[in-house]
Amino acid sequence: MKHPASRVPYISYDPTRHLLLTPQDDEAPARVARLRALGIGESPLPAFDEFARKLARTTRAPYSMVNFIDERRQYFAGLYTPDQDRAVELGPAPASAQPGRVMDRDHGYCPHVIVRRKALVLEDVCDYPRFAGNPVVDEIGIRSYLGAPLIDRTGMALGTVCVVDLEPRPWGREGLETIKSMAAELVEQIHSMEKQHSDAP
Repeated sequence: MKHPASRVPYISYDPTRHLLLTPQDDEAPARVARLRALGIGESPLPAFDEFARKLARTTRAPYSMVNFIDERRQYFAGLYTPDQDRAVELGPAPASAQPGRVMDRDHGYCPHVIVRRKALVLEDVCDYPRFAGNPVVDEIGIRSYLGAPLIDRTGMALGTVCVVDLEPRPWGREGLETIKSMAAELVEQIHSMEKQHSDAP
C-alpha cells in the first residue's frame, strides 16, 4: 500500500527520512528542448562563468552558479568557487562532464526555485525543516542559499542563478532584489546570444 504522502501532488516523499524532497518538474522535457535550441546547458560557457564571478562579487558569496536543470541532473554552465582553479565537487559527474559542474536533481534548492518560478531566500537552511534535510547540508556544509529563476521571453523557466554560503547569511530584502535583478540581466544576455545565433549566416 502506498504511503499516503505519496499522493500529495508535485512533491516526492522519502518515508525513511520524513522529509519533503524534490518537487515534481513537469516542464523539464520542454525546458530541455528549449535549452538545446539555445545551445546552452550541456557545457561550460566562459560568459556564464564570468557572470557567476560577477554574482559572487556582488553578493559577497563564496560560491555562485548559473544552473540548468533537466529531468535527472543539474548542470552548472557557469560556476564560481573560492579557488576557481579547483572546481568544488558537488556530486557524481559522468566522465564527459567537467568535475564539479554536475549535481543530482535531488541535491540543493534550485529545483524548488525552477518549479516555484520564484526567488528563494534561505538565510539559514536549518531554520526550514523542508530544506534542512537536503543532502547538500551534510555533504557540502551549505547553510545559506539565495536563488532566482531565469524566465525567458517564451515564459520558460530555463534555469537559475544562485549563491550559497557555508555560514548563515542575512540576505534580507536587498539580497532578494539583487538576485532577481541579476537573473533578469542574465536572461537579457541569453536573449542577445539567441539573436546573434539567429542572425549568423
